[in-house]
Amino acid sequence: MLSDHQDSEHFMGVRSEDELLDMLDKAERKMNYHYTVMQTKLAQRSLKMYHMRNYKALEGVVKALRWVLGDKDVQHPLE
Repeated sequence: MLSDHQDSEHFMGVRSEDELLDMLDKAERKMNYHYTVMQTKLAQRSLKMYHMRNYKALEGVVKALRWVLGDKDVQHPLE
């Protein structure tokens, strides 16, 4: 069953800025790790694809977190 995004009982409330900054730091580090491994010439194609998928997913996470934190360079996380 799909959840209604306005169903308030599933939301804990507002996260602190420190929590969001910590999450952003972790996401950026993980994204950089996947990028680094993806760029190695020794990695097999399937392994590179795995790291590319994770890198692209984390790009979205980083963009969304930056938007929530009010980064002026991020207009909207879905664009």
